[in-house]
This record gives sequence, C-alpha cells and structure tokens, in this order.
Amino acid sequence: MNLIFLTMDGARTDRIVNGENYSKIIQKSAFFPKTITYAPFTIAAMHAVFSGTYGFKTGVNSYWTSPNFKKNEYKTIPQYLKDNGYLTFGDTINKLVLPKAGFDELEIHDELNDDLTIRHKSLLDKMKLLDDEGKKIFIYLHYSNIHTGIMQNVLKKFDNFSEEYFSSKDKNSQYYDTLFQEGDKYLRNIINHIEKLGLDKNSLLIIMSDHGIGIGEKIGERAYGVFCYDYTLVSTVLFSYPKLTPIKINNQIRSIDILPTILDILNIPQDPKYCKMDGESLLSIINGKIESRIAFSQSGNPLNSAKPPKEPNVYAVRTDEWKYIKNIHNSSEELYHLISDPAEEKNLIEIEDKIADLMRLKMNKILNS
Repeated sequence: MNLIFLTMDGARTDRIVNGENYSKIIQKSAFFPKTITYAPFTIAAMHAVFSGTYGFKTGVNSYWTSPNFKKNEYKTIPQYLKDNGYLTFGDTINKLVLPKAGFDELEIHDELNDDLTIRHKSLLDKMKLLDDEGKKIFIYLHYSNIHTGIMQNVLKKFDNFSEEYFSSKDKNSQYYDTLFQEGDKYLRNIINHIEKLGLDKNSLLIIMSDHGIGIGEKIGERAYGVFCYDYTLVSTVLFSYPKLTPIKINNQIRSIDILPTILDILNIPQDPKYCKMDGESLLSIINGKIESRIAFSQSGNPLNSAKPPKEPNVYAVRTDEWKYIKNIHNSSEELYHLISDPAEEKNLIEIEDKIADLMRLKMNKILNS
C-alpha cells in the first residue's frame, strides 16, 4: 500500500466531529477523536508523531529545539518507508516542522500565497504517475491555512493577556469557524481528487490534527503553545485503507501511537538499531480491543515574555478521567476531573490527595522511562 498522510494544522476536535466533509470521511475510517498530542504547537508535536517518541527524549521539546533532533537514535516515518522501497515526498509549512531525513523531496510552501488545494492536487497527480509505474509512494501534505489565519489575525494583533481578545469569545469563535470551514472544503477537494485518481484503492490514508487552538477559553493563552488544557491537547487522527471496518474509538490514545500503527498496517518491523518508541500500535484497538492509554504532554508558557521559553515549563499527564498539570515555572499543580469538569475550571489538587499522588507517580514513571 501507498501512504498518504495529511496534517490539518490547528483543527479543533469539536469542529472536526461536526465538519460537513470531515464527517463523511470519518464514517469510512477508524477514527480517534481523543488523540492527545505531545505538545500544543506544531514543531514538537510533529517530531513526536514522526518518531513515535516524546520530545524530552528525542531532543525536540520546544519551539527552539528542532535542530537538536537525535536523528541517529530515533527513526522516522519517511526513513522507515524509504528503507522499505518507497519513494518519499512531502510539502510542509517550514523547514523546522519535520525531521527531513528519509525524504526524497521535501518542499516548503508559501503559507501566505500558495493555493494548497491546487498545489497538493498536483503532488497527488505526480504520485499517481509513479503509482502507475508500480512504485510505492509516501506523500505528506500539510494544510497550514488555519494556522496562518490565526497567526496573522490573532497572534500578531493581541498578546496573551489582551482584554479585547478575551472579552470577545463569540467573535473569536466565528473567526475560527471561517478558517476551519475553508479547511473542510480543502479536505473535500483533496479526498475527491484521491478517489478520482483511484489512489484510495491501494493506499493507507491518515488525516490528523497536530493540536487544537484556543478561542479565548483561558486568559494567558490566546491560541496555543502556552497551557496544557484540552482545547489544545485533544487532537484527532483517522486511518482509512481498503477492507477496513469503520470504527469510532472514544477512549484516549496518543499522537505518538501513529508511527507504530503505520508500521503495523504496512507490515514493517520496528528497527532494533534505533531506540524503542514510546508509542504503541493501535491496530488491535482498530480491530475491536477496548483499551485506553496514558498520555504525557509538555508546553512552554512564555508568561510575560514575547517569546516562548527554551525548555518546556508546563507538564501534563492525562487519563480518560483525570488530568494532572505541573507548572514548573512557579511550582504550582492542577488536577481536574475531566468527566464532570471538561472545561477544566475546578482545580481539585487540594481535595483529591490520593488521585493527585497517583497522577504524580504516572508522570514520574513516564519521565523516568
């Protein structure tokens, strides 16, 4: 099978599940609406996805550390596929987002001016020609227009404490919806083109969101990359391939589980010459096993600075029921019961002592693994 991998940068889960075109694809897929990202910003999030490993191990745990990726220790999606006879192509938003090893061609689009629908259809046309020659193809497509709209009209206009922004949640929500709806139309055009070319007949299709985006829920974070609350940490992933029985899995998984799942579906063994991944294949869950996984995330709160810190200063560990947050920058802690308090408004750290201790142990186990 070929692999077509789409990232919908900054697509919120609550919009995805109701998107007109997204919903049609979900109905034909194995859909994970509670995919917990490693980091609520693209650079660290995508390095974790491509390596199947948390960024505090791979070296990419902040906006600044992409050059520190431990490429000799962690093997990535394009490397695995290239080593198994695939031609590998990608189109992304900038050179820092992905580890580039293993790509035959990795192009950078102009996020302000390029028409991504036209651009990505052209890449799929190229893929079809190679597919007709009997080649196996991996193509990565990054839809960046939601991110770009937020960057231009939110991040450049307001700071993380702007009263004007945080007092206009309805307006913020409406603007986000215009961006998402354009993304949903892009998705319709790309999927229609994949089907027109017949690539859906012999390809594994993955569509994921790398992180969510806030619309003013918490003062101190106007969009993403600051806190570890669910409006940015909960993302999604769907898998679609021939003979798949569609399924929606409501238990949480992790974005680090995507790479080992790809390898499992494509019958590619993990390479013992590299460090073991933190992620685990989802194929057993896709085939009906009920399972939930503990997720770890990190972010970098800039506080009153205009730039994010060099190292993460907010840690979080999450189960389906509870989330524990440790703010390294001021030694404070937060604990939320996600079932009764999905908006994470009631901090129970002083009330639920036993749960807090258990969540601290879970976090320490991950950090020491």
